[in-house]
Amino acid sequence: MGESAMEKKKVLFLCNRNAARSQVAEGYLRARYGDRFEAFSAGVQASRLSSHAVRVMSEIGVDISGHRSKDLTEFFGQEMDIVVTLCDSAAKVCPAFPWTKATLHLNFTDPASFTGTDEAVLAGFRTVRDEITRWIDRTFGDPATAP
Repeated sequence: MGESAMEKKKVLFLCNRNAARSQVAEGYLRARYGDRFEAFSAGVQASRLSSHAVRVMSEIGVDISGHRSKDLTEFFGQEMDIVVTLCDSAAKVCPAFPWTKATLHLNFTDPASFTGTDEAVLAGFRTVRDEITRWIDRTFGDPATAP
């Protein structure tokens, strides 16, 4: 007795620069499933949080404006239950992260690759956001099947 009913699993999302994809995933998992998961994000190299990512997340009621871009080295030595790579280049560095129990590799389009008008770029960010949030709902949504 005295143990909490369920300890939260730690999930680290990785991508290139920790500017958009991993920030979206961290913010969404924390907002939607924070009762069961503790979410973190990092980049192979830190950059800065994308204002477009902040905007498209606010459109679905998730505030990531307080996030900052973090380098993977900030998490060295910290045990994670799951590391999720969101792009192929992050997957290449994953063997360098031995403090995880499980690794999932995915490859979502880099929103930084979208060009054109501000509205066209935002539309691209929305597409990537929706792909990531749908994957998170499918993967982490059902407690019976979640990792």
